[in-house]
Amino acid sequence: MNNVTNAMRAHILTAAVPYIKQYTDQYVVVKYGGNAMTDEALKKSVMKDLLLLQLVGVKVVLVHGGGPAINSTLDAMNIESHFSNGLRVTDEPTMDVVQMVLAGKVNKSLVADLVDLGGKAIGLCGVDGNMIQVHRQDETLGYVGAIDYIDTTVIDDVISKGYIPVISSIGMGKDGKTYNINADTVSAKVAGALKAETMVAMTNIDGVLRDVNDPLSLISKITVSEAAQLKADGIIAGGMIPKVDCCLEAIEAGAQKVFIINGEIPHAILIELLTDEGLGTMFVAG
Repeated sequence: MNNVTNAMRAHILTAAVPYIKQYTDQYVVVKYGGNAMTDEALKKSVMKDLLLLQLVGVKVVLVHGGGPAINSTLDAMNIESHFSNGLRVTDEPTMDVVQMVLAGKVNKSLVADLVDLGGKAIGLCGVDGNMIQVHRQDETLGYVGAIDYIDTTVIDDVISKGYIPVISSIGMGKDGKTYNINADTVSAKVAGALKAETMVAMTNIDGVLRDVNDPLSLISKITVSEAAQLKADGIIAGGMIPKVDCCLEAIEAGAQKVFIINGEIPHAILIELLTDEGLGTMFVAG
């Protein structure tokens, strides 16, 4: 039995070689959130995936949100949460909490997890090096930012020194104020600015389904033009629309391909990037 197990391990490793060659010295931006962030076993599997990719020469960039942690902290401080079209209405007290939780608690927790597993990571937010430059998106939303520019200098510097940059979704305006930004949007803009080989969006769904009631109807590959038709046909609908729009935004900004994968599957990143089968939906230009 042990010989069979070793043979299987060897097969898995050799099968991954072409994919490792494809990604070596290329940027892979991972947007991390959802249940994979709150389940400790899943969290550890994600961190291990990132470290393995880095070890084989991939330029890994981790972008994260932290909605549940923000909500629980606001509740503990008796600050009511309000949302408009899926975006958090962010007044000044709420922004203070968002910054404290995202750039502090959540960000440093992820850095600590990577370091604990033997990796090297540095926690950043968009204020560092004026990395994520924004303007106020809408007066009614308060301190919610729309991205003007991504300066990748700090990201490249961190990676060149052997660290994984862990980026929280906070930006800085010309007014010197900090702004809350949707993490999906940040990951798309970062992937585009880096001309990333791949962006991986970790969600709680398998990908785009032709029939939402049939898990076997997963669409494995979608071009930008096909996505427009799938929207028109109502196949991409509801909460899937903003997820897909961020994927398309990354492609249009310069990323080569984008995957939506189910982050609740252990080692989903490695399965998607380093195997023939994959497990989610891939978006490409065309």
